[in-house]
Amino acid sequence: MSTHSPTIYDAVIIGSGQAGTPLASAFANAGQKTLLIERAHIAGCCVNEGCTPTKTLIASGRAAYLTRRGQDYGIHTTDLKEENRVWVDMHKVRQRKRDIVDSFRGGSEKRLKEAGVDVLMGEASFVGAKEVEVKINDGTERLVEGKKFFINVGERPASPSFPGIEKLGKWQVLDSTSIQELDAVPEKLVVIGGGYVGVEFAQLMSRLGAEVTVVQRGRQLLPREDPEIAESLRGILEEDGLDIRLDCEVVGVKLVNGDSFTLKVQTEGKEERDSIEGTHILFAAGRVPNTDFLNLKAAGIEVDARGYIVADEFLTTTAENIYVLGDVKGPPAFTHISYDDFRIIKRNLLDTKDKVAKLSTKGRLVPYVVYTDPQLGHVGLHEREARARFPGRNVQTAKMPMAYVARALETDESKGLMKAVIDGDSGEILGFTCLGIEGGEVMAVVQMAMMGDMRYQKLQDAIWAHPSLAESLNNLWGFLS
Repeated sequence: MSTHSPTIYDAVIIGSGQAGTPLASAFANAGQKTLLIERAHIAGCCVNEGCTPTKTLIASGRAAYLTRRGQDYGIHTTDLKEENRVWVDMHKVRQRKRDIVDSFRGGSEKRLKEAGVDVLMGEASFVGAKEVEVKINDGTERLVEGKKFFINVGERPASPSFPGIEKLGKWQVLDSTSIQELDAVPEKLVVIGGGYVGVEFAQLMSRLGAEVTVVQRGRQLLPREDPEIAESLRGILEEDGLDIRLDCEVVGVKLVNGDSFTLKVQTEGKEERDSIEGTHILFAAGRVPNTDFLNLKAAGIEVDARGYIVADEFLTTTAENIYVLGDVKGPPAFTHISYDDFRIIKRNLLDTKDKVAKLSTKGRLVPYVVYTDPQLGHVGLHEREARARFPGRNVQTAKMPMAYVARALETDESKGLMKAVIDGDSGEILGFTCLGIEGGEVMAVVQMAMMGDMRYQKLQDAIWAHPSLAESLNNLWGFLS
């Protein structure tokens, strides 16, 4: 441990995520001496390994997909009698991703510098309720004292642990970070996990040219979604050529030679085990909080059984003057939730007077988008959640295929469906899902209505521009039941 006297700060932010980075600037701009500690890179997972790079890669995958589909629109890259051929330059795909990440990260670094935030690149661990030791990346150590601490360290991909996995080469076993740095498309990719991360990468790699199998333990893809939404997405992925295995558990893997392996899986209801041939595994079955290195007990900070930091609706931990933001406090693990956590802390600690009501996490409306193609946008409650929460209310649903949407037909992208959950007596919109072209943008229209406490009849009777995707909100409600 460092023997030097600790440097004292008004605010110490541990982790440069989507909450920590703007929060550091906010405290510094408010005239408070502020330190940001980050062990890997400024701007956190979203910019460096999450939203920004993955959606950049997905754009390349969609370009490949539309090129192959060009003949559907009368566009040919070869002779009229041949299928459109696509050549994927993974070095260019990867470099485009890297360039955009560098640009976004550079913007965050610039804003921190302009705000006067002190930055230490290293790993922090608590030695008391008001002190952390920082093991700086250059090998030195430093003791830091803070009047307030803010933890925004996020999560990391879980590691696979089934028989034989240790025999595979490191290059063959991928997670959601390492797969983004490939310089060649995997020949045969097995994706373990059919959640949001798994399906996005599965479709992306298929479109870039990989043979893809998805192994999902549960009965459906995307376990949180309503069954008909998950089943529709399954059909779309299978139509794209993906092999989807549901109710299927990995029991082991055997290396065949230096380049390939056989994955043994057990499907529910079948006595015999199946074999899946592959060259690469993407393990996308869960994430774990980055709390194991923080020595939280030294500060009196409690965690739950899974290691997530316990907090109240104001993001206060069990230790005085220590707050937690983002994924490390548990689901929902979305960038926009982390950023909203920043808004809550900024409002409550920097912007308001004692007489002004505090902001909290209680009752906030949570939207999200799964960037498959078509997108899956959702906001509010799913049907089962609405029925469980409001057993005495007249919960009704409306479901409409995207094939009934004029704009989707005109663009020849009519796969999927939309679904709304409402209170049939009051007209209140309780939840909405759109699995369809620009599903996230369509969802945002309904989200705005929900934020304004508008009833579904307002959307049903609105004058929407023709032919727009939003125009579908005239017709959806005719399917209420």
